[in-house]
Amino acid sequence: MPRRHDPERRQRIIDAAIRVVGQKGIAGLSHRTVAAEADVPLGSTTYHFATLDDLMVAALRQANEGFARVVAAHPALSDPAADLPGELARVLGEWLGGDRTGVELEYELYLAALRRPALRPVAAEWAEGVGALLAARTDPTTARALVAVLDGICLQVLLTDTPYDEEYARQVLTRLIPAPATRDGRGPGSLPPATAG
Repeated sequence: MPRRHDPERRQRIIDAAIRVVGQKGIAGLSHRTVAAEADVPLGSTTYHFATLDDLMVAALRQANEGFARVVAAHPALSDPAADLPGELARVLGEWLGGDRTGVELEYELYLAALRRPALRPVAAEWAEGVGALLAARTDPTTARALVAVLDGICLQVLLTDTPYDEEYARQVLTRLIPAPATRDGRGPGSLPPATAG
């Protein structure tokens, strides 16, 4: 019997892996459980993904796209005139305000990199991508700090199952972003130079 051409099979396997992690966690992920979920022969999963790490890399890369889509929907993040802390707090609120299952799944795959070195470069892609976007509005060091705070706020919300507080996030992010200098070189709220006398 001729082999049936199935160009979408690889993608179906990735989608199935994400569903398995969502239902059973990382511990429930195997070629066998994914094959059953995708309704494909076991050999198909190992053909497309020789190791479980290969499959997890593909699943994490796809999961990372969730936050990237939310960021892409906010062009104001790149606008030098926009309120960056407010925009970031709003973006985080949209991401956490929808179906949290997707966010939890992304973090589960993201944190799996602690035990699986093959996932670390993909886990870093998220931070590097967001950091590069923010560095265009701040500087590389501040951008890295902002990414760390965004990550921390997300984890706290997910682990404590508390509502996201957009105003709190905005205040914290504001503290990290240097205020723009005025024309005399001083930032807002700075003291005037001392006069002799």
